[in-house]
Amino acid sequence: MATRFSQYRSVAPALVEHRAAPRHRVQVTRATLAKRGNAPVDAELHDLSIYGCRFACQTRFAEGDRLWLRFGEGLPIAATAIWNDGTHLGCRFDSPIDRSLVRSLTLVIC
Repeated sequence: MATRFSQYRSVAPALVEHRAAPRHRVQVTRATLAKRGNAPVDAELHDLSIYGCRFACQTRFAEGDRLWLRFGEGLPIAATAIWNDGTHLGCRFDSPIDRSLVRSLTLVIC
């Protein structure tokens, strides 16, 4: 029950995670992005899940752009640009990537 003393108290916004799978920090950060018909550009991979990933990238891609992603020397992966804030780019893979690839990119060897 609210009282007149709590009437003007500010409330922090709720932090709601809308991802289908948790994102993992990566150890292998080198990646390339290519839009069909364009030359590949270098990007730094920040995190990924089996459904998508986030890059630091200076090249601006529009939401909905179809991209080919390559992590290290691996095979290209088809994805769609979901958001871009000018310095970071969020992508969704066309089909979930193999969990062994996620493990190999996030594995910490001590």
